[in-house]
Amino acid sequence: MPDPRVFIIRHGETEWSLNGRHTGTTELPLTPNGESRIRATGKALVGADRLIVPGNLAHIYVSPRRRAQRTLELLDLGCRERYPWKADAEEKTDEEVRTHAPIEIVEGIREWDYGDYEGLTSKRIRELRKEQGLPEDWDIWRDGCPGGESPSDVTRRLDALISDLRARFHVGRFGSGAGWKGEDKSGPNDVLIVAHGHILRAFAARWVGKELKDNPSLILEAGGVGTLSYEHHRVEEPAILLGGAFVVDVVEKEEERRKT
Repeated sequence: MPDPRVFIIRHGETEWSLNGRHTGTTELPLTPNGESRIRATGKALVGADRLIVPGNLAHIYVSPRRRAQRTLELLDLGCRERYPWKADAEEKTDEEVRTHAPIEIVEGIREWDYGDYEGLTSKRIRELRKEQGLPEDWDIWRDGCPGGESPSDVTRRLDALISDLRARFHVGRFGSGAGWKGEDKSGPNDVLIVAHGHILRAFAARWVGKELKDNPSLILEAGGVGTLSYEHHRVEEPAILLGGAFVVDVVEKEEERRKT
């Protein structure tokens, strides 16, 4: 198995993500297109021979916001555990169990608190700042949001989550014998996080120790999937995984099946 990984998934498309309005605490449903694309993502990327192997998930973190929780449902991971936001009467009993990973709703991965800028586009924010006599070259990574969170506020909560995640699920779970089918019996070592655009971009930056004030220049589209891992099989060397070979693995396994 590869070194432990963290998969970061931004929730599917909403009406506000379509028109660029900053969506923090506001609850919005996914659009029909957003739901359809997340289902397609699950079919393409989730499976025993795909990027996200349900059996190798040690833990699932999800934002308190409903749009993130709906996205997790649509990925169809085959979770044994009932979704924490579902009433007992809504529990599914006929779904194939593919992962035993616990599902945890965490405040640490909620979206950046936009405060006074909630629901506004970047263009409108700059216009508003001009009206208020403030510098127009607003940058959330440097300036944060009045009435909301600053970059240092976001850094503190993400650093706490990253430290806990590594200690609980990654330390001591490296090497060819690790993982869900590994010889060392350490168990699953991947983690899945379903949350939001700004907070996941900030999470990736802090994963590799980058200061948010420098603007990490990372993009994660609605419904997008990113992968974080480590270099040199060391938890002390976190890295952003730009590309993996899982597609090659799929093709090779298919060729092997045809030969038998």
